[in-house]
Amino acid sequence: MDSITATAQSWLTDFFDEGTKKEIRHLIENDPEELKDRFYKNLEFGTGGMRGVMGVGTNRINKYTLGKSTQGLSNYLKRTYTDSDIRVAIAYDCRHNSDTLAKTVAEVFSANGIRVYLFPELRTTPELSFAVRHLSCHAGIVLTASHNPPEYNGYKVYWADGGQIVPPQDGEIIAEIDSLSFEDIQFGSNADLIHLIDKDVDEAFFEASVANGNFHAKGKDNFKIVFTSLHGTSITAIPEVLKRAGYHNVTIIEEQAKPDGNFPTVKSPNPEEPEALAMAIAKAEEIGADMVVGTDPDSDRLGIAVRNLEGKIELLNGNQTMVSMTKFLLDQYKKNGFKGNEFIATTIVSTPMMEQMAKAYGVEFKTALTGFKWIGKMIKDFPASKFIGGGEESFGYMVGDFVRDKDAVTSTLLACEIAANAKANGSSFYKDLIDCYVQFGFYKEKLISLTKKGISGAEEIKQMLKDFKENPVASVQGSKLLWVEDYNTSMAKNVQTGEERTIHLPKSNVLIYETEDGTRIAARPSGTEPKVKFYISTNAKLDKAEDYKSVNSQLETKIEGILSELNL
Repeated sequence: MDSITATAQSWLTDFFDEGTKKEIRHLIENDPEELKDRFYKNLEFGTGGMRGVMGVGTNRINKYTLGKSTQGLSNYLKRTYTDSDIRVAIAYDCRHNSDTLAKTVAEVFSANGIRVYLFPELRTTPELSFAVRHLSCHAGIVLTASHNPPEYNGYKVYWADGGQIVPPQDGEIIAEIDSLSFEDIQFGSNADLIHLIDKDVDEAFFEASVANGNFHAKGKDNFKIVFTSLHGTSITAIPEVLKRAGYHNVTIIEEQAKPDGNFPTVKSPNPEEPEALAMAIAKAEEIGADMVVGTDPDSDRLGIAVRNLEGKIELLNGNQTMVSMTKFLLDQYKKNGFKGNEFIATTIVSTPMMEQMAKAYGVEFKTALTGFKWIGKMIKDFPASKFIGGGEESFGYMVGDFVRDKDAVTSTLLACEIAANAKANGSSFYKDLIDCYVQFGFYKEKLISLTKKGISGAEEIKQMLKDFKENPVASVQGSKLLWVEDYNTSMAKNVQTGEERTIHLPKSNVLIYETEDGTRIAARPSGTEPKVKFYISTNAKLDKAEDYKSVNSQLETKIEGILSELNL
């Protein structure tokens, strides 16, 4: 505790503002536990950048922690691009302080002689990714905490390709940041180097989104959509993109249309949660809409709900949405003839069904660690290959490569194209999904996410993962354990034969069990939240669509049994 207090007291120098110093003095005198939580560590870059609770302290998002990160990034950019007029694009979402923190970040860049292109108002994360390349920038920043609770904010860093930073840049940037003291931050801005982005970038992004997501589906005039931005940034893009693509029966949930960092109408602005879309689903039932779409605050994730076999609106999970979108894109490419260099991609904790689809269409399948930055990296690493589309189970999808991060704007349009076309052909999004199960195998997944906050929570997560690794199950629901994949050691071992194989991905704190019947159980800590996550994937053969309900029930029962066996 003495070292924590000493760290806190180092924030009482004249470099820090009076409000910060006043709050620290109060914590030292009155709340040692809160002081400890704020100063026991530095915020770190995870799978989605740096994200945390806003407030004073090294373990909080504030002008000093973001300023230090920006100073380190400035130093790295200047060392990397010695002969360039360095340019950085900055966007921010609806969260409290996002606009002021974005201004602070812009000022630090400008103080370091770096030219800044700053969006004048909140914009979506996919538009920031697009803008980096469109404006020929060397890097980009978006101030967002995605779907985290209102007290959070965050800082995502993008490189010149429009994708999030990956090795070796991330480690080198982090090392540069860690080498600095807070007093090294240059806060004195150069206003001549800060330029507000005009509407031309919006226009270019809308055009690109429509070009990539519009397949001229039939039946648009008879297709009803309910859309909610969940108080976030997608209100600046999705209604306009849908309109330009020919969708005019769009009902916007007005109570959730105004950007608001308090997210007053939902417990969590996360489209993965059925509760978040409850208002939109109720409206869809009321007006007889065909589809509901909801997006998270920075508009990189989307949740869609469609009418099931009973005619009720049902929220699909990220895996279901992903395979439906990928199947549709593969069919479009097939019509024009594959060139032989196409690939689709997903992550190691997403549905194995994606690989089965790739095999069926004869295209390459690539898999990556969790975090969309790894899919973006594939596009950069394989410039001769054509990325069709891909996603992850956590409700993210990317259509083509004009954006290098998950993109709820274009993916929303694509989902509407699939559903409108299916309806016009006498089917539905849901029925087409079942046909995918018949064709490629019925894969059913379940995510269990356990929140463990604070220092004790971090230790609990560490112990849970240690136990999962050191005490592997012998079988799962009667199926013997076959493979254990340890991404920390980059080794996979067949526990029955002793065979070992190398995992050719960067090391990561992920462990996956696979049984003889193809059941997969993955465990990993979240890179952006105090959570440990368990991913369950089961599968069965579905001979015909008419058997869907019974086989679905069998798989649900199996998943419940797995959760019981694992005490989850």
